[in-house]
Amino acid sequence: MSQFGLLRKRRFTALFLTQLLGAFNDNLYKNALVIFITFKAASDASGRALLITASAGLFILPFFLFSGWAGQFADRLEKSRMIRHVKAAEIGIMLLGAAAFALESVPLLIAILFLMGAQSSFFGPLKYGILPQLLRAHELVAGNGLIQMATFIAILAGMILGGVLAAGGGVVPVATSVVSVALVGWWASRFIPPVAIADPGLKTDRWFWRPMIRGIAFAREDAGVFAAVLGVSWFWFMGATFLQLLPAYGRDTLGGDANVVILLLTCFTVGIGIGSLLCARFSRNRINLGLVPTGAAGMTLFALVPMLVGPSAASNADPLLTVSAVLGVPVNQAVIASFIGLSVCGGIFIVPLYTYVQANSDLRRRARVIAANNILNAMFMVISAVLTLAALGAGMSIPAVFAGAGVLNLVFCAGVIRALTRFESQKPCTGDSGPASSDTRYHGDR
Repeated sequence: MSQFGLLRKRRFTALFLTQLLGAFNDNLYKNALVIFITFKAASDASGRALLITASAGLFILPFFLFSGWAGQFADRLEKSRMIRHVKAAEIGIMLLGAAAFALESVPLLIAILFLMGAQSSFFGPLKYGILPQLLRAHELVAGNGLIQMATFIAILAGMILGGVLAAGGGVVPVATSVVSVALVGWWASRFIPPVAIADPGLKTDRWFWRPMIRGIAFAREDAGVFAAVLGVSWFWFMGATFLQLLPAYGRDTLGGDANVVILLLTCFTVGIGIGSLLCARFSRNRINLGLVPTGAAGMTLFALVPMLVGPSAASNADPLLTVSAVLGVPVNQAVIASFIGLSVCGGIFIVPLYTYVQANSDLRRRARVIAANNILNAMFMVISAVLTLAALGAGMSIPAVFAGAGVLNLVFCAGVIRALTRFESQKPCTGDSGPASSDTRYHGDR
C-alpha cells in the first residue's frame, strides 16, 4: 500500500483530520489575535511587541504546567475517548474566543490563548501515543510522515486565513471560523477507533512537576529514545529560530512586501511537509535512522547560504518590492531555494526520530514519554527565542543568526547521532519490530 493509501483507512484518517483541523484552528486564532493586536488593540510599537510576546509565552506555558498530567491521563485512560473529550473542550474554548473577539477584549483574548495551549498540551500525548496502536509496524513511518506534513501545512493555512480574516473581514468571520473548525474537528474525532488502555492502574500525581520530572526520567531510561527525544526538540529549536526571523528577513533584508513574507513562510512550511513525505519513500516504510545524519547535514548546509551569498541586491527598497521583483534577483532565488532545502531536510530529519520514540517507548509509559518530549520541545523553543534576542541585541544580522543556528545544528546533531548509533546497535529498531504487541492495538482494517 502506498503512503497516501493510509488516508483510505478510517483508523488513520479520523486521527489525521482531527490533528490537521486542530493545528489549523490554533494558528487561525493565534494569527488573528496578532493582527488584531497589531492594528487595533495597541497604539504604539512597544505595546504591540509586549502584547504579542506575552501571547506567545502564554500559549507555551501550559506545555510546562500540564504536559506531565496529560501523559498520565493518556496512559491511564482510553485514548480515543480522551481525544473526543479534548476536542469537545476545544469547542467550548473557541466559543469563549468568539465572544472575546466580539467584545474586542484583549485580556480575554490572551486568556483564551492560554486555554488553547492547555488543550493542545493534553492532545499531544494522545495523538502520538495512539498512533502506534492504530497503525501496523510497516505503516508507522508513513503515518508519521503524513501527520507531520498535515501539521505544517495546517499551520501555514491557519496563519494565512487568520491574518486575512482579521485584517479584512473583522471579528465575525474569525469567530465563526474558529467555532466551525472546532466542531468539524470534534466530529472527525468520533471516528477514531478505541484502543487498549496502556496502564489502567496508574495513579495521577497531585502536583504538576512530579509527572513532568518522572516523564523525563522514563525517557532517559532508554538512552536511544532520549537521544531521539532531544533530536526532536532540536528540530523545534531550528524551526522556531527560522520562523520567528523569516518575516523580518523578508521585509528588511530582501526589501519585500507582505506577500514576500507569505512566500517565505509558505516555502518553509511546505518544504517540511515535502521532506516528511519523502522520508517514508526513502526509508521504504522502515525506521531508517540513516536518514537523520542526511537531514542534519542538509539543514546546516542550507542554513549557511543566506550569509554566504551576501545581502540581496534589492535590499532596502522603497517602496517595498513585490514577489516578482524579489524573485527577479538571482541572489534572492538562491536564498529562497536554501529555505526550501533546509525545511525539506528538516522533514527528513524529524520523521525517523518521532517514529523511533513511538516504536521504542514502553507501551505503558509511551504517552508520558511523549509528554516529556513536548515539555522539552517547549523548552527548546523558549531557548531559541532567548538566544535569538541576545544575538540580535549583540548586533548580529539575521543571516548571521541563521548561520550560527546552522553551526549549532552541526554540533548538537553530531551528539544525537552518535548516541543513536551507539545504542541502536544494542537495541535495534526496524520496521519489523512492531510498534506495540498485538493485544494492545486496534484490530480493524477500515
